[in-house]
Amino acid sequence: MGNWRWEGINKSNKKVSGVMDAENARTVRKSLRSQGIRPLRVKPPGIGDLDLNELMISLGISSAFSKKELSNFTRQLSTMINAGVPILQSMEIFAKQEKNPFFKKILKKIISDVAGGKALFEALRGAPGFDNLYCNLVKAGEAGGILDEILMKLVEFMDKQEKIKSQIKGAMTYPIIVVCVGVAVVAGLLTFVVPKFVDMLTQSNQEIPAVTQFVIDTSEFLQRYGLYCLGAGIVGFFLFKKWAQTPRGKLIFDKYLMKTPIFGGIVIKGNLASFCRTLATMLGSGVPLLDSLAVCRETLSNDVMVRDIEMIRKEIENGKTFVQPLKRITYFPEMVAQMIQVGESTGNMDQMLLKVADIFERELEELISTMTKMIEPLILVGLGGVVGLILIAMYLPIFMSAGGA
Repeated sequence: MGNWRWEGINKSNKKVSGVMDAENARTVRKSLRSQGIRPLRVKPPGIGDLDLNELMISLGISSAFSKKELSNFTRQLSTMINAGVPILQSMEIFAKQEKNPFFKKILKKIISDVAGGKALFEALRGAPGFDNLYCNLVKAGEAGGILDEILMKLVEFMDKQEKIKSQIKGAMTYPIIVVCVGVAVVAGLLTFVVPKFVDMLTQSNQEIPAVTQFVIDTSEFLQRYGLYCLGAGIVGFFLFKKWAQTPRGKLIFDKYLMKTPIFGGIVIKGNLASFCRTLATMLGSGVPLLDSLAVCRETLSNDVMVRDIEMIRKEIENGKTFVQPLKRITYFPEMVAQMIQVGESTGNMDQMLLKVADIFERELEELISTMTKMIEPLILVGLGGVVGLILIAMYLPIFMSAGGA
């Protein structure tokens, strides 16, 4: 999309010109002809005419709109449909009142597609910000005539997902801030404070204890090579990030992450809660099990678990029940597998999966709480110990000198 400059002849045989936001020159010419204008020249958008927001979104730097905006839109659309307002009219109302310019543009494109004969899920599938899960549930809702109910399920699902994410972010924010401040304090002591003590000790010509010499050596190393270390650390971080984004690298990293204490439990419980809730939402909306499992893979962030879900899907295609391959997954609790087996045998798997998702979410909250309670004192003790070691190392020669005197 971009601003295309055009020139043409109108119905009064007068030369006119303007700017149109469109995908390509063909769209511009078609739109002009529909307005009774004969296009003469269509100039493609230059660098200054490009949509910066759209460019950033296409590069993955930013998102089209926030999850909160999507949740509010979905809730309002469900309410309007439930009240008997046609989908197209509802979308036009939202487009008029939407304040986010890019979201407004997306809504206008969806309205154009729906008005052109496309189903809502087809129009959403081509729009940025609407994932496969969202589009598949809308498709099921349109097919079953229960779109308003499906949209409310989507709202509940998105709210639950955002709650889990905010809990994890909230638990990590304070420790990260404390670590950053602590590292800055330690670096400041070693770079600016320790050298002044070194000058004092050098002038006094007294014997330097081993611990003091170690701190002095560390300080001198940071002064000489600190910037190189910082640069190497940044380069190493980006190289590791790039490696972790490769299929093999991500699989190895995800395997290691699942085995780490507490963090591994958070990764496993978080992904299982997301999987069970997604699957329950799709099955409850009438989407077949195999199609639901294919979509559920996209909601998981761990490649090990993605491969396991694909294995389950293939086993079901070969005639196995859902629980049979599920029981072979070591990180999936036996009790939960039995609950799902009961749901499968009674035909209430979606309801049972919702209960299982609630169990995983409660366990996830407990793990996050445990991690927070453990990590905060460990960080404080660790940083306090380092700062204390530096101060003791600097003052120890003074105390020894005073004692000797």
